[in-house]
Amino acid sequence: MEGLEQGATGPQPGTAGFGAMTITDTTANPAPLGLLAFGLTTVLLNMHNAGFFGLDAMILSMGIFYGGLAQIVAGIMEWRKNNTFGTTAFVSYGFFWLSLSGILMFPKLGISEEPSAVAMASYLSMWGIFTAVMFIGTLRLNRALQAVFATLTILFFLLAIGDALESPLIQTIAGFEGMLCGALAIYTGLAQVLNEIYGHTVAPLGLVSSRPRERLAG
Repeated sequence: MEGLEQGATGPQPGTAGFGAMTITDTTANPAPLGLLAFGLTTVLLNMHNAGFFGLDAMILSMGIFYGGLAQIVAGIMEWRKNNTFGTTAFVSYGFFWLSLSGILMFPKLGISEEPSAVAMASYLSMWGIFTAVMFIGTLRLNRALQAVFATLTILFFLLAIGDALESPLIQTIAGFEGMLCGALAIYTGLAQVLNEIYGHTVAPLGLVSSRPRERLAG
């Protein structure tokens, strides 16, 4: 996620007798796309959670087409760059948005019953655990990503508690916290775009490690 990791370059196997061949990765960094897809969708959904507007086709469409499909595309592009962290994060959260959209739509379409409060709390808790472990991975990347994954972990657990207790207050608090999480993801994505365009640090990301494979580090 600036990309998560840089694809490896160097001599390729099977070139004996023909001289060494070097393949350089010149493909674009997909991390900003994934971060922005996640960030914009998260802000809008949590504006609903905070009570600014209802749950409507705008949120569902963002969840399916931008938060969902665009992140999956970014994750596949990260796979091409040999980036396990980026692939796992973007594809997982892309399908999170698709699954959440299904949870909201299927009962209305008569495909399945609406999930109980306990079921939703379990669903959100599992995503919170997953995100907490992914946060550990960001400790080798940059401060901006650490902030995104830390606030996202808190968000999932707040939403889980809010559903378990059926507490509108906790859900509202989660909404504001989620808006912060989404805004941090938007900043991280746009910072990578601007830094790449200008060729120097315009928006700092708080680099932790400069190892060449850690493209998310910015």
